[in-house]
Amino acid sequence: MAHEHSHAAGHASADDEYLPVQGSSYEHTDAHTRPIAQFLFWLVVIAVASHAIMAGTYALLINRGEAAAAAERRYPLASNEYQLPPAPRLQQFPQNERVVFQREERRLLDSYGWSNKAAGTVYIPITEAMRLAVERGMVPSRPAAEGSGPAGMMPADSSAGRTSERRRQ
Repeated sequence: MAHEHSHAAGHASADDEYLPVQGSSYEHTDAHTRPIAQFLFWLVVIAVASHAIMAGTYALLINRGEAAAAAERRYPLASNEYQLPPAPRLQQFPQNERVVFQREERRLLDSYGWSNKAAGTVYIPITEAMRLAVERGMVPSRPAAEGSGPAGMMPADSSAGRTSERRRQ
């Protein structure tokens, strides 16, 4: 049937359509190369331009992110540097003042001196004061327990000593 159709178009066979035509140097059914070349050229131009735009945008975002990360401190308590409170500050160097205060307190606790010379009151080292207080019986104490209760009874584990229970030994 296709053979009959090609006879109707004026060709003896289906291949006669591709025979060279007088006055032409190519097949008359070929596509035009100029639009294809223009399409490929603009395709390459757009691809290169879009890659350049994306690379520039990516670099801009990276720089902006690094600047923001440098500006903000994510873990301020993890740093070793001491951060001063906002102004007005009552202490010029609070770390140094704390060390000086602790040193002075330790000196007072570990030395002898006058507390009030007119009244005859002195201070002594804290360890010596505790020893003297115990020796003189100035420290109140609980009376010694005459046993913790009936024989064989011990405080329950979860009672903090309020109740007793019989234990096997």
